[in-house]
Amino acid sequence: MRRSACWRGSSAFMHGAGGEARRRMKRLILLGGGHAQLGVLASLAERPMAGCDVRLVTPFRRQIYSGMLPGWIAGHYPIEACAIPLDELAARAGVVFHQAAAVAIDPTRNSLRCDDGADLPFDLLSIDTGPVAAITDLPGAAQNALAIRPIEGFVAAWPLLVDRMLGVCRRFDLVILGAGAAGVELAFGIHHSAMTQGWSHVRVTLVGSDVLPLEGSPHKLRRQAAALLAQRGIGWLGGRKAQRIEPNHICMEDGAAIDFDACLVVTGAAAPTWPRTAGLDTDERGFIRVGPTLQSVSHQHIFAAGDIAAYSHPRPKSGVFAVRAGPVLAHNLRAACEARALQAWQPQQRALYLISTGNRHAFASWGRWAWHGPWVWSWKDRIDRQFVRRFRATG
Repeated sequence: MRRSACWRGSSAFMHGAGGEARRRMKRLILLGGGHAQLGVLASLAERPMAGCDVRLVTPFRRQIYSGMLPGWIAGHYPIEACAIPLDELAARAGVVFHQAAAVAIDPTRNSLRCDDGADLPFDLLSIDTGPVAAITDLPGAAQNALAIRPIEGFVAAWPLLVDRMLGVCRRFDLVILGAGAAGVELAFGIHHSAMTQGWSHVRVTLVGSDVLPLEGSPHKLRRQAAALLAQRGIGWLGGRKAQRIEPNHICMEDGAAIDFDACLVVTGAAAPTWPRTAGLDTDERGFIRVGPTLQSVSHQHIFAAGDIAAYSHPRPKSGVFAVRAGPVLAHNLRAACEARALQAWQPQQRALYLISTGNRHAFASWGRWAWHGPWVWSWKDRIDRQFVRRFRATG
């Protein structure tokens, strides 16, 4: 009875004169509302997928676009301007919206179990749930720090943290652990808010495991980022690896401790446990291995894209690659439903990275090239707004 209730209105369980024909329709579940899945929903909004019932399963009704989150922190955007309404996009695509998170997948029974108790059957499954916070190997992080993921959790917690900062009259030390692009953008964004909103007692410190911030970026850009951190009065502690987080201080591997009043953890992406538990082939970190067609290498009826996927041509965990995978994922899901040939996806060799620095200024990198300035921020702002607008458009 649970299955019938979960798919109420779905052709898989309809009866009557048209029921026999509709019962043969395939059931496609889109699990997660990540960047690649947005491309699938946009494709379905333009042209529905014949012969397939489609359902979007995701824990949140919106996707907070991560590229604009630091701009929200800095005060450049209201949160609504950074949000893509997944339920509205699903409705335009003729897709049933189911608000829940995945708990387990049974690829043999072809069923997805959700945290609301639903057990949803599928013929095809497309996974783009994104990663989880990489804090499981850092004792005390979950109890004593605030992780950036899930983003909705951070968005809900940020105003409370601001209230804490405003509620003290002494120096308030805010430490950001993790100096990749997300950590650097948060440091600049928070500092900009502190300067413009009169939080003169807030001291922001960025801590990274490498000598310079933005590991993987061109060396010139990394040096410029470190110089700008110093110019803005943001503390930089490089070459430091955290061992554990205790109340009000981070214990480092070298025996030192970094005191804080609040700590944000932005230490990268980790895989959830359920793909490996389900028996899907994963890489050593637990991300789902997919071939060039974005199909699971172990289960051909399951697709994955975005940060949850381990591509046959390894790429960094970045929304830039997920966005580019969207059209191929959309084509291949449609082709699989219609028993047609699938396309191979070849990710681009280089990607453009745009990193905001709070005060309507940004860095850009392309391969070994790097630029910075207010014009880069204007460029990034235009790209970000256009991306969100594309999926918010009605019609």
